[in-house]
Amino acid sequence: MKNRLKVMRAERNWTQEELGKRVGVSRQAIIALETEKHDPSLDLAYRISKEFGAPVEQIFENPHTPS
Repeated sequence: MKNRLKVMRAERNWTQEELGKRVGVSRQAIIALETEKHDPSLDLAYRISKEFGAPVEQIFENPHTPS
């Protein structure tokens, strides 16, 4: 799933480890999300959204949106 996670994290000068701690996952989990190797669970997507103070749709691209 395409996302803006890396860009948004960098804008706040957060490390992958710091973001992981803020949302309750490992640094490796953040790496997997940023490199689009794994999609977040709905719960994790909402925790990330809350941490950034932005709607989920602003961070993660909906893969089911018609082109």
